[in-house]
Amino acid sequence: MSVAFESLRAGDSIEGPKFPVSRESIRLFCDASLDYNPLHLDDEYMEGNFGKTNFGGIIMHGMNNFGLISRMITDWAYAAGAIHRRLETRWIKPVRPGDIIQPVGTIRSKQATAKSHWVLIDVTVCNQTGEKVASGEAMVEFPAA
Repeated sequence: MSVAFESLRAGDSIEGPKFPVSRESIRLFCDASLDYNPLHLDDEYMEGNFGKTNFGGIIMHGMNNFGLISRMITDWAYAAGAIHRRLETRWIKPVRPGDIIQPVGTIRSKQATAKSHWVLIDVTVCNQTGEKVASGEAMVEFPAA
């Protein structure tokens, strides 16, 4: 579905696909990122306290949230010739095997300049119970008409 800058309104939403988190998906992200931190792989290591936090088991890489948001924004923007320019996220809650997460975006504002058009999007990732696990904002540049 292609979207035109002119038709966008504050409050419009974007949905990314749901992502079932499994030990396999966590391991695949370890391989892709070359990040083999025991937080993501070692059940025994994660039985105790990690710093001052007890996660209760292995957790998904926070950057996997970043990737899911990037995919959502890019899939939405690409058909219109728009470019995903910026993304800032914050991890709120750990994600574990068995969770199903989904990125969602809500257009906060848009601005037109002589050379381009910009859209600011609030982004969140929620788990299967609706709890936010990540949040942030993205900026997308649309071509000037």
